[in-house]
Amino acid sequence: MSDEQSKAQEAAALADSGAPTIFDKIIAKEIPADVVYEDDVCLAFRDISKLAPTHVLVIPKVRGNLTSLSKAEESDKDTLGHCLVVANKVAKQENLGEGYRVVVNVGPNGCQSVYHLHLHVIGGVPLTWPPGVPQTTII
Repeated sequence: MSDEQSKAQEAAALADSGAPTIFDKIIAKEIPADVVYEDDVCLAFRDISKLAPTHVLVIPKVRGNLTSLSKAEESDKDTLGHCLVVANKVAKQENLGEGYRVVVNVGPNGCQSVYHLHLHVIGGVPLTWPPGVPQTTII
């Protein structure tokens, strides 16, 4: 099991505990972050464990029930759509015109290690396909 898989398994145990996440602490300015975009709904900042030259996380400022995309409901449409628009703004701001990837990890098997919905905007290099799928499992 990789380090990220282990983190995801550990995080799942606390997923809906209501405890503040690292992202809640970043929003509250209790933990510093390299913020690249902010508005009333979202915050975008550089991932400290970057996977590519550009790796930015986009999060809603109010977590609410959106601990994971799997918890999304009809009432979350505006927030979810806004997060995608912000991801695109960030990609443009970061000069990712040649392409980028937006990733949402969901649950322990999807390697979600922070239970506060977040979008990864990854780019700055050519990306391969398929992402994150062991070659032995491809049918």
